[in-house]
Amino acid sequence: MLIAREVTKEYMSGEQRLVVLRDVTFTIPQGAFVAIVGPSGSGKTTLLGLLAGLDTPTRGTVLLDDTDLGKLSENDRARLRGEKVGFVFQSFQLIPTLTALENVQVPLELRGTAGAVERARDLIDRVGLSGRGHHFPTQLSGGEQQRVAIARAFANSPRILFADEPTGNLDNATGHRIFELLQSLNTDAGSTIVLVTHELTLASKASRMIRLLDGAVVEDTGA
Repeated sequence: MLIAREVTKEYMSGEQRLVVLRDVTFTIPQGAFVAIVGPSGSGKTTLLGLLAGLDTPTRGTVLLDDTDLGKLSENDRARLRGEKVGFVFQSFQLIPTLTALENVQVPLELRGTAGAVERARDLIDRVGLSGRGHHFPTQLSGGEQQRVAIARAFANSPRILFADEPTGNLDNATGHRIFELLQSLNTDAGSTIVLVTHELTLASKASRMIRLLDGAVVEDTGA
């Protein structure tokens, strides 16, 4: 489902070249649940953005479902993400003027999916918010907002879901529930899940863990 080959990302800071990722290589099969871990500044979020096609590497190749992201235009990468990718952000990024149900409907309506309301309601039920669908984000707790964000990410039945620190703003108990929700959706829908987290206790529950340090892979339990 996902192949990274010698992925390197560099930035220029004044006259200094900063290497954020260097020669990252791995393969993730369809249906896997992978946690990417490492200290702050190790390149986790940068790597996630490259894998999802939100950015392009300085060198190296990323193949998503056999498609070389580096050979696509920005518009084509956006189209591919709309068809195959879900993304859960640490900051939730819900639309404040829409209800929970309406937030989940947005990607469905953008694709012109028939039965968008019914599909959104089913997803709201699956994440345990059947009684909260008509509440606005400000009326929901952090954990509830994150569950809405996860339901929205699964709206288009993505083949792969990327989650950037989805439990980072939550207390431990709520964080564990969010992680278990991702696990159940992985099992039920068969979606590949790639999760960035700094919480090793949660990461150890994934089927595979990739550890970054100073922009390089130093451990891969699936290698």
